[in-house]
Amino acid sequence: MAAKSISTLLEDVRLLSEEGHALVQAVRALVKQTFGTVDEEVKYGGILFAVDGVSFAGVFAYRQHVSLEFGQGAAITDPYGLLEGAGKGRRHLKLRGLSDLADKQVADYLPLALQAAKG
Repeated sequence: MAAKSISTLLEDVRLLSEEGHALVQAVRALVKQTFGTVDEEVKYGGILFAVDGVSFAGVFAYRQHVSLEFGQGAAITDPYGLLEGAGKGRRHLKLRGLSDLADKQVADYLPLALQAAKG
């Protein structure tokens, strides 16, 4: 059932933006490459990622960008100064193209986000 929900969401994202769809898929691939086994869940209009039951990030597609959200992002010591947001807990990276995966150091932020979520 979850796989169907994810595929349905991905088709909706594709209708919104082909580039956004490619970016969401690239984020998913990078998360899986980084952690191996990852649980995915459609929630809040995006795909949430969890490792060993710990939810640490989510990817959300918008018309002009894709947002990679970190639920405990405020607890991350931001090594590159790229995290956006000023709330009590969340931080995010706005991704506008595939090059942003490297330019915004996404692979480095993912383990930091998991560590922050574990507390």
